[in-house]
Amino acid sequence: MEVVLSLGGNKGDVEDIFAFALRELSQGDLKIDAVSKFIRTTPVNCSPNSPDFLNATVIGVWDGSPQALLSLCQKIEIAAGRPADHGVNQSRTLDIDIILLDDLIINTPELTIPHPRATKRRFVLEPLAEIAPERRFPDCGKSTAELLAEIII
Repeated sequence: MEVVLSLGGNKGDVEDIFAFALRELSQGDLKIDAVSKFIRTTPVNCSPNSPDFLNATVIGVWDGSPQALLSLCQKIEIAAGRPADHGVNQSRTLDIDIILLDDLIINTPELTIPHPRATKRRFVLEPLAEIAPERRFPDCGKSTAELLAEIII
């Protein structure tokens, strides 16, 4: 299955943390096909004076279950220094979100795919548009490029 992941972080040496995450994803059986450039973005809905985030998108192939991918991502976040029990919109060393998994639509208490806020977030769409501008979101039918154009206007 084709998977799209979003990486974000704003604590520590984020470039090194992203490199660690990419190694761990590969060792965890994600076949990485493309990684976007890293972009710097202003925090969204975070506490005042939060440092800027570094964001990137990863496209790869995953042969396991969606739950196994979620577990791998969470394990890597913890290994990178993010507490297992963390608040929303806090500064973090690493956040790995599953944005898309093939054209699946999943809505469980643990996992929602496509990511429920991805289509409105420049920090997800801009790096994804760099490496997959025509990739369509199955819930709305729009491409990454179309969605990015909508939020930039």
